[in-house]
Amino acid sequence: MNLNAPRDPWARLTAAARQVQDDRDVSVPYGFATRVAALAYAQERKAASLFDAFALRALGVAALLAVFSVAMNYNDILGFAAPSADKTATVVAAAEPSNEIILPTTDAVAVVLDIAD
Repeated sequence: MNLNAPRDPWARLTAAARQVQDDRDVSVPYGFATRVAALAYAQERKAASLFDAFALRALGVAALLAVFSVAMNYNDILGFAAPSADKTATVVAAAEPSNEIILPTTDAVAVVLDIAD
């Protein structure tokens, strides 16, 4: 089968296709891009998991609790005793050597529960 012969159907079809002129308007209609963008944003979001929906809120609550915990135990962190009735703070670690670690003397949970009462 010789495809270069002028009487071959494939050669006649390709020669006819080369001569066709396409005179249609090829520009996009006015507002087409806006409609496409609107349709893209109008798609309904799939339901995310419960973890995804509340993860940022849970992170915020955890950060607030951490800041509240540090604020409640600020005196214990610095090594000061609780202020007495005359509003003066006494240093717990004054007689201790500097190479020893001083642990808090109060329980943070007990302090928070005492405030709640």
